[in-house]
Amino acid sequence: MVAPPDAPVTRPFVPPVNAADVNAARELLRGVVRTTPVAGARALSELTGTPVHLKCENLQRTGSFKIRGAYTRIARLTPGERAGGVVAASAGNHAQGVALAARLLGVRATVYMPERAALPKVDATRGYGAEVVLTGESVDEAVEAATAAARDTGAVLVHPFDHPDVIAGQGTVGLEILDQVPDVGTVLVSAGGGGLLGGIAAVLREHRPATRIVGVQAAGAAAWPSSLAAGRPMPLAAMRTMADGIAVGRPGEITFPQVAGLVDELVTVSEDALSGALVHCLERAKLVVEPAGAAPIAALMEHPGRWPGPVVAVLSGGNVDPLVLLQVVRQSLVASSRYLTLHVQVQDRPGALAELLSRVGSLGANVTDVAHSRISGALPVGEVDVELSLETRGSEHRDVIVEGLRAAGHAVA
Repeated sequence: MVAPPDAPVTRPFVPPVNAADVNAARELLRGVVRTTPVAGARALSELTGTPVHLKCENLQRTGSFKIRGAYTRIARLTPGERAGGVVAASAGNHAQGVALAARLLGVRATVYMPERAALPKVDATRGYGAEVVLTGESVDEAVEAATAAARDTGAVLVHPFDHPDVIAGQGTVGLEILDQVPDVGTVLVSAGGGGLLGGIAAVLREHRPATRIVGVQAAGAAAWPSSLAAGRPMPLAAMRTMADGIAVGRPGEITFPQVAGLVDELVTVSEDALSGALVHCLERAKLVVEPAGAAPIAALMEHPGRWPGPVVAVLSGGNVDPLVLLQVVRQSLVASSRYLTLHVQVQDRPGALAELLSRVGSLGANVTDVAHSRISGALPVGEVDVELSLETRGSEHRDVIVEGLRAAGHAVA
C-alpha cells in the first residue's frame, strides 16, 4: 500500500553496529580470545525462580571482556597507523586489553589511567608491555589526556567503548551466549560506556529478538538513565562508586544510539547491593569478580523474579584490587549482620566482663575484639561500657544475641 503524499516517512532504525559486524569480529578473534564458560547458579536460580547462568568473562585473557574490542580495533589499523602506535585511556580493564592486544600485534602502546587507578591494574598493564601515564581523577579525564596525546603525536586512539570496531569485538560475548544458552530469556550486562551492552544487544536483537536485554549501572555513576531521558548523551556532575570499571560520566556518541535503539531496560544498583553480589560470587559461585562485573548479580538479588528466564548474567571482569575486596567483604558482612558491633553496659565489679563474655559465647557468637571504658557522661555510676566486635551467623542470630543480653539485664546499643 502506497502512503499518501503528505504522510511522514518512517525509516527502520539502523544501529551503528549490527550482527554481521559482530560475526566478522568473531572471525578476527579466533585463536586470540577464549570462549569463556557459562556456569550454573543454583542459589540465584532458587532466589529468582528461573534458571540463572553466569557468563564468566572474568576468566577471559587479561581478566575481562576488554581484549575482544581492543584487539579488533588494533588489528584493523593500517600498517602506517600501526607504525605510529596507539594510545588508550582506562581505569584498568581496557588498559590491560589494549596492552596485550598491542603486544600480540607488535604495536607500541601508551595507556593513560586515572591517578587513583588500582595498583594491580596499573602493574598488570605495564606487565603486558604498555607505557602507563597516570593522570586525572576519572576515566573521562584520562580519555581527554589520551585524546590530546593522539592529536599531538599522531598515534591512534583506541577508545574504551565509543568505536564500531570496539563495540563489534565486545559483541562476540553475545554470540557465545547464543551458542551456550540458545533459549536465553534475559541477558543482564554491566553498563559503563555501553560498548559491551550495545555489542551484545546487536547480536540478540537480530538473532533472538524476544530476549530481554537489560543494562545495569551503579547508582552512584549512572549516566545512562538521564541521557536516555534527554535523548542524547548527558554528562554527570559527579560520580562515586566502588565499581570503577563502569564509572563512566557520559555515554558515547556511537554507543548512545546503539543502546537507546536496542536495549530494553536500564536499572541501577546500590553500593550495598554491589558488595553483597561480589561476596555472593565468592561464597556461592567460587568466582572472583570485581564490583563492576558483579552488577548484574546485584540486580538479580535486588529484583528477584523481575525478568523472564533463562537468565544470563555477564560477569564482565575479575580484576579487583585486594584492598577493595577486603573493604567490600567487610562491608557486606556488616550489612548482613554477620559482623556486629555492640555496646553493652555491665556492672563495674570484678568478674563482670568475664560473665558477659561467657554469656556471649553461650549465645553462639565469636568475639573478635573487646574495648572496656569507664569514662562516659552517659554511663550511670557503677557501670562500664563494653564495646564488643562479634562474628555471627546473620540477622536472625544477631537478634538472638541482643535479646539474650537484654534478658540478662544488660543495656545494649
